[in-house]
Amino acid sequence: MIVKVCGMREAKNIQELDHINGLDWIGFIFYPPSLRYVKAVPCYLPQEKKRVGVFVNESPSIIAKHVEDFGLQMIQLHGNETPDFCQQLRNILGTEIKLIKMIAIATEEDLEKSQMYEHCVDYLLFETKFSGYGGSGKVFDWNILHHYQGKKPFLITGGIQPSDVEKVQAYSHPMFVGIDLNSGFEIAPGLKDSNTIKDFIQKLNN
Repeated sequence: MIVKVCGMREAKNIQELDHINGLDWIGFIFYPPSLRYVKAVPCYLPQEKKRVGVFVNESPSIIAKHVEDFGLQMIQLHGNETPDFCQQLRNILGTEIKLIKMIAIATEEDLEKSQMYEHCVDYLLFETKFSGYGGSGKVFDWNILHHYQGKKPFLITGGIQPSDVEKVQAYSHPMFVGIDLNSGFEIAPGLKDSNTIKDFIQKLNN
């Protein structure tokens, strides 16, 4: 199972997470209103984990610049980006940079939007639907995703807590490949509790 931790900012904290076995992707948020916004390149960037850049309605040129500056290997689109935009970005960045599109979920009908992105992204990220941008920190009903019949692998995010190990272990869907952790594992915005994350992953893999 893929485990992504998002909202990283502090170099020492990034280094701690980079050495956790079973953690796969580390995410950086490039959305200025976010409390976890990364303004400058930290003095340490992940060497062992994949680097994911999170953007909200950003221009392709700005995204491409961040790919270069941060050595990003994956792009997560967390706004109202259209399939045409995703295809345009793919044409600019090439297929080596993987694309993740967030789909906000509240009801089964919200899954219909995911169909539009089947041809232009590599992964889907199902998140709790709410009025703003960025992570909600709230949980949605994962059972809704049993109605997903698409062919893209997906991750789940939104309010996952250290106590949710058994819930994650019990969830099953042919295209479910991972989870995205953030505020439920924080000491403060942008600062993760590395021991809690390590413990969570160890339990998850047992």
